[in-house]
Amino acid sequence: MTTKIDGNNGVLQSYDYQVLTTGFSYTFATGITTLLIEPAGTLATGTITMPASPADGMVVTFSSTQQITALTVAANTGQSIKGNSVQAIPNQPLSWVYRLTNTTWYAMAGGAARASNVVSGTSVASTSGTSIDFTGLPSWVKRITVLFAGVSTNGTSQFLIQLGDAGGIENTGYVSSSTGFTGTAGSTISSTAGFIISYDTASYIASGSIVLNYVGANLWVGSGVGKLATGVSFAAGGDKTLSDTLTQIRLTTVGGTNTFDAGSINILYE
Repeated sequence: MTTKIDGNNGVLQSYDYQVLTTGFSYTFATGITTLLIEPAGTLATGTITMPASPADGMVVTFSSTQQITALTVAANTGQSIKGNSVQAIPNQPLSWVYRLTNTTWYAMAGGAARASNVVSGTSVASTSGTSIDFTGLPSWVKRITVLFAGVSTNGTSQFLIQLGDAGGIENTGYVSSSTGFTGTAGSTISSTAGFIISYDTASYIASGSIVLNYVGANLWVGSGVGKLATGVSFAAGGDKTLSDTLTQIRLTTVGGTNTFDAGSINILYE
């Protein structure tokens, strides 16, 4: 802990400096108002807990030099907090102010709104396997963009994007359709097993994106466009209500037996 009294402004500054690792748990000690975090790299998860006996109007602030993808900011015993699950963007401070009357912390900078910043997943080479999963999505996610570049399989089955929660990937209950276009002509297919992407020729190589938006009550809607070959494109859309909060996404094919053999896939979430 370092404490400094600024003679020019009469400001008392008490801060703590920490080199934290993923999965950390940190509680503000009495007298600490600022936390500086300098991890060695991106942290997947972590929890910061507010001080036990804050004064009315107390402001706590923290900042990390590296991204913390799924950060939980928790109230201490007998307190509540507005906007407790966030994402720490590098070098962008987050702060909360305490109101003693109702023992509640309120976000001043960042807070739950920090989730609006776009986070990139890790690009995966789609050169093997019958499905590609992105797991561990934070509970605050409200929009996901599935990106695919030069993706193909060894068969002719259409691509499916499937959503999942803590209970696993769900392969029923989708209302989805996709139209493939060659010039001015098009043909439409539909699916209840996932968000379907038109793809029915072994020579096709797909590039494009599907955007999934959260409506509420675990309902997601998706839409997107892309290229299958020179002069061949697709448009897709649909909706799906999950049984619980979304935590994972899968790209596979109808029937789930075709093997990916080219390209790369990634997601952006916010």
